[in-house]
Parts: sequence; C-alpha cells; structure tokens
Amino acid sequence: MVADQDAASDAPDIVRLFPTFVWSRRLRPAVYEPVHASLLAMLGELRRGLPPLARGEAWQSGHALHRLADLAALVSQIQRAAEGVLDFLKIRSGALEVTGCWINVNSPGAPHRMHTHPNNFLSGAYYLRVAEGADTINFHDPRPQTAIIRPPVTELTAYNTDQVVLPVTPGTLILFPAWLPHSVDINGSDRERISVSFNLMFASYAETMSPPLWGTSGQHHVS
Repeated sequence: MVADQDAASDAPDIVRLFPTFVWSRRLRPAVYEPVHASLLAMLGELRRGLPPLARGEAWQSGHALHRLADLAALVSQIQRAAEGVLDFLKIRSGALEVTGCWINVNSPGAPHRMHTHPNNFLSGAYYLRVAEGADTINFHDPRPQTAIIRPPVTELTAYNTDQVVLPVTPGTLILFPAWLPHSVDINGSDRERISVSFNLMFASYAETMSPPLWGTSGQHHVS
C-alpha cells in the first residue's frame, strides 16, 4: 500500500489575526547626546531643593514638558517616529500630536506597575539612563480571556506567552498602542533609571474621525 504523500505532507495555513505591534528605534549618539544633556539639566532644575529619592521611590515631573523649547529636538524625533507608525498602519488622515510628556525617575528597588494610557492613540518612552538590572520594559497580553486556560508549554514563544520583555538602551525610542498594558520591573541596579514617557493623539480627531463609520466602505474588514 502506498501512503498518500500529499495528505501526509499537508500542513495547515497559519493566519495571524489582529497582531499587536511595538515600534522601536535607537537614535544615533550625535542625535541623542545633546538631547540627554538638555534633559538632565532640566531634571536638575525640576528637582532642585527636593531630597534624593530613597530606595524604592519613584518620581515623575509634570506632563507638559513637550511644550518647552528645550525638548524640541526630542519632540521632533517622536513626531518623526509617529509618522512612520501611521505609514506602516496605512492610516491616511490626521496628524498625531504629543498630548503629554514627562520624565520618570526610578530609584534602585522601584518598579512601575502595569498600566495603560487612556484617551490617546499611541504612547511611548525614551530612555536616558538604564543599567543592567533596569534595562527592560514589559508588555502584557491585552486579552484577559486568554488567562482562563493556561496549559503548560514546551517553549515560550511570542504566540503563547502572556508577557514580552523588551530590552532598552540609552537612546532607545519606542512607541506602542496606548491601550497596550505595560510595566517596569523593580530597578535591580544601583543607579537611578531615567526615562521620558509621552502620549500622542490625532490633532483633529473630533473633526475628521469621530463621525460614524457605517457610511464608509472598507473601514471594518479586509476580505
């Protein structure tokens, strides 16, 4: 009897539905070194007169740093990266603008719990100072229903894990959907971890995107 080789070799097609993306780029030293100098000087002014952070403490600045001239170079890089995201997603209308921007300082022993950034389209982070033991960000599965059944796996992959750990270095700029849960582990280094967080939203959302979609073809599905 001859085996049905065609049937035996058939493999299922894998269709990857509804992927979640994180965009990461590392700025060149010639770009990020003056940005870091400006940010560290600003941080010194913002924390002037405040006591040093104790172990396990964290600090955030106000959320409007994107309006300051000293951050113009970084905001320009953020805007440029956001334009690349829109191109990748084939979004045809509406520019994104920075709606909030702030500095984070995590002392040794300080974590940042899992959270999202409501009322924005994209969020992101830029890294000034990270060290071994404090050089990652965690992204968590946004589908809570997947935790109902957690069978054992033979190997962790991007398709069966509930958390992805992304390494970062000084000069790393990342963007991700604002609804994507993320967190930062306890700072396991002996140095402060310093980053800048930001949000972006469509500048003219109410005028150009809030009307109902049901009168527009091609907006709901790909066939």
